[in-house]
Amino acid sequence: MGGTIRTTFNLAGYLARDHDVQIVSLRRARKQPFLDFPDGVSVVALGAKPSRLPSLLVHPYDYAYPKASLRTDIALLRWLRALGPGDVVIGTRPAFNLVAARLAPPGVVTIGVENMNFHSHRPPLARDIRRFYGGLDALVVLTADDERDYGGLAPLVRRIPNALPPLDGGVASLDSQVVVAAGRLTGQKGFDLLIRAWASVAREQPDWKLRIYGGGPLKGSLEALISELGLGSSVSLMGATKQMGEELARGSVFALSSRFEGFGMVLVEAMSKGLPVVSFDCPRGPSEIVSDGVDGLLVPAEDVDGLARALLSLMGDASRRRAFGEAALEKSRRYSVEEIGARWDELLESLGVAA
Repeated sequence: MGGTIRTTFNLAGYLARDHDVQIVSLRRARKQPFLDFPDGVSVVALGAKPSRLPSLLVHPYDYAYPKASLRTDIALLRWLRALGPGDVVIGTRPAFNLVAARLAPPGVVTIGVENMNFHSHRPPLARDIRRFYGGLDALVVLTADDERDYGGLAPLVRRIPNALPPLDGGVASLDSQVVVAAGRLTGQKGFDLLIRAWASVAREQPDWKLRIYGGGPLKGSLEALISELGLGSSVSLMGATKQMGEELARGSVFALSSRFEGFGMVLVEAMSKGLPVVSFDCPRGPSEIVSDGVDGLLVPAEDVDGLARALLSLMGDASRRRAFGEAALEKSRRYSVEEIGARWDELLESLGVAA
């Protein structure tokens, strides 16, 4: 249900207009998918049953490693070896990019996608990225900083941001006293920092509410922090939702408190609902998406007091919220699937892939 899944589905649906597209999952973790599969796209899970034997293909320092096994290795190799000249493989994380770079059959076009900034990778994984990404035909990165950091590691490096997924709901009225945040409940997303900032916010704006959407392993510890700070009446962990567009449209401000990001697609999603945003200027993505003082506010990374001040400045100024919201809505149009999809079409054409 994370951002990479949403953007992968979004891209697959766009490419399926002119190509036969299949999404290949390493394993099946649940009977029913959380998100609906895109139209015109087939989906296959390579390994439905767990295996006690560890993977030999998936990089041990990629976070996908614990979910891989020797059984998924065999299935992945069989699938890969069945491909032929003219087929295209697009990897969505370093472990899969490395497999494609090293083991794809001759004539198969290999494209890696990096959804995380280079410096977020653990050192052994970063070393192998430097060593083997040259075996890819192309590498797609999300930000200008990533384009610099990954430059030269593959024969062709292109910056193509993630496209805005389709969202339900209309544009926010900005009349509610609600701040919205969304993401996996993990340390990366920094919701502990946001909740601590909210302790200051709630003292000055007790009628406002903070709603955090998403699920993940830190739910229990975040609930404990909310209780410890006495914020149970103003902070809610809302869980995961399929109607993220509607929930965003019910807010008046969006907050991003991540310690690091690959891009920060949720910022664009919020802006497409006309929400002004307050974001940590973490590596990487927010500073390329948000124009500070125009469509949102950027706060130094992990500055809890600064985050509280920025939230309060928008919560207390309705006219500024509306001006930022209008600018945010206009900015989000740059990330439409038509705009971003055209850049993928150009990349595929440059690699000799016919529609």
